[in-house]
Formats: sequence, structure tokens, C-alpha cells
Amino acid sequence: MSPPSNPTARQTRIYTDQALSTGQSIVLSPDAAKHLIKVLRRQVGDEVVLFNGDGLNYSGELTEISSKAHCEIQLKEAEPSAVESPIGVHLIQAIARGERMDWVIQKAVELGVREITPVFSERVGVKLDPARATQRQKRWQTIVLSACEQSGRATIPQVHAPMALTDWRPRPEGSAFFLDPQASNRLIDQAQPSTCELVVGPEGGLSPAECEDLSRQGLTGIRLGARVLRTETAGVAALAAIQTLWGDF
Repeated sequence: MSPPSNPTARQTRIYTDQALSTGQSIVLSPDAAKHLIKVLRRQVGDEVVLFNGDGLNYSGELTEISSKAHCEIQLKEAEPSAVESPIGVHLIQAIARGERMDWVIQKAVELGVREITPVFSERVGVKLDPARATQRQKRWQTIVLSACEQSGRATIPQVHAPMALTDWRPRPEGSAFFLDPQASNRLIDQAQPSTCELVVGPEGGLSPAECEDLSRQGLTGIRLGARVLRTETAGVAALAAIQTLWGDF
């Protein structure tokens, strides 16, 4: 038996913040046009899929290239995205240094997360003033868009503004977990939720006081196997497990 076809495989997908509708001719922004023409090397007549976060994929044809930063696409059809996970996951990730955090954001989007909240916990070594925090949030949201283009998603996860873990509160609906290598609970033993919030600590882990506070708020401490994972590995591994148990893996 041949494997099921993947409608997003090998598609050229480009994000735009413009309103989209079938039959419309779209002029891409200079940056998007440069990426399409110079990086992806698409030519007139090639098929392109646009998305703007409304949950639809808009298929079209590249009809005009007038410069390396200007092109037009004629939209033909619009179809709902078929790749969104059935479980809504909100990742609350302790901020990691540099490219480690970028990598976590990228992989979390590929694994179907719907929201990401970067947090400062006791053992986070990264310091961000308000201006740098805003810049970093914009950078992370750009990484989200790129990951959506690559993974076929047409709904765009939101990266919230960085905040202190002590200021974050779980939502009343769904299940909420925090990763703790000392915990005895496992994901496989938990009841299947419709939505899930997951707190991942920094390289040095969540402090005992933070674990106690999260437990008091109703979160369940979860252990991921016998090995202690790095912060950039732990969240991604947990998301993959969640998709395997309750999602679409």
C-alpha cells in the first residue's frame, strides 16, 4: 500500500500580511519577492501558495517578475489547512541563550504548538531590558512565520511578550504540566486533554520553590524518562510525546 499523499509536500509557500481572496492578483512585499525569486528561484508560470494566518492556503501562479524585488501572483483557489494538530498546546518556555531559543521556537511550531510564552525563571541566565525583549519577541515571531512556511501551517502561532514565570498563571480549562526530572508522573499516564499547557525550565532546571508554586496552581510535574534533558531538548521531546499520545503523530 502506498503512503497517503501530503498536500503540502514540495509546495512553495510564502507568508503575506495582506488580505487574500481567490481571483485576486497579489503584489508581494520586496522581501517576500526577493526570497521567492532569488532564494527559491521561482519563475513565471510556477505555482505558489500564499497564506496570511486565516487558516487557508491560497494557491496561485507567479504571473509577473519585473525586478528581483517585484512580482505578482494570481490567486486561483483557497483551501483550509489540513495540518493543524487536534490538540492545542501552549508552550511556556524558560528563555535560553541565543540560537538555542530560536531553535526551540522553530521546532515547537513544526510540532504543532499554538502559543509560546517565553519566561524568566530563577535560573535563567539571559537578561533582557524592555527594548531588547521587544526586539527578541519580533525575531521569534519571524522565526514562527518561517517555520509555518516550511511545515505547511496556515494558522500562525503567537509568541507572547516575555514575562516572569511568577507572573504567569495557567488557564482554567485543559491540562497543565511542568517538566521535572524528579517527578514520578508520566505523560502516558495522564488523561487525554483537549488543550494543554507545558512549562519547561531553563538549563539549570526549575527551582524547588518554582516546582512547589506550580504544583499549588494545579500543574502536574512530569518526568521524561530516566535521562535529564537540556532545556532545548526537553520541550521538543515533550511536544513530540504529546503529539504521539493525543495529537496527530
